[in-house]
Amino acid sequence: MANSSDDLNQSNPERKSFLEEFRSFALQGNIIDLAVGLILGTAFNAIVQSLVDDIILPIVGFWINESAFSELYINLSEVEYPSLEAAQAAGAPLVLYGQFISEILDFLILALSVFLVLKYWLKYDLKKSDAA
Repeated sequence: MANSSDDLNQSNPERKSFLEEFRSFALQGNIIDLAVGLILGTAFNAIVQSLVDDIILPIVGFWINESAFSELYINLSEVEYPSLEAAQAAGAPLVLYGQFISEILDFLILALSVFLVLKYWLKYDLKKSDAA
């Protein structure tokens, strides 16, 4: 006793097919805006990453006399290693705090940027709705 989707739709004319529901969902303005925001956010993340890695961290590294900030680490083993790469190749337990600080800076700059954009966008949106 299998019913086809046409039989179900004919028995209930208000019921939309799955494709019709999906089409109306996907073509809503909010979904399009979300997709555009996601694409722009991804591109903006690359800019923030470059700002942190190429501008901010070298300046901080200069202040603390460390050229490669992301390579700062604490070696938890008893063996001394000449570099981060050597310690990682040997499988030594490490705390990579330089990379962690880099990720925190990435997040903070991105969060601040999103906050500022939303703050001014909502302010503009409120002015626009008040004028109408």
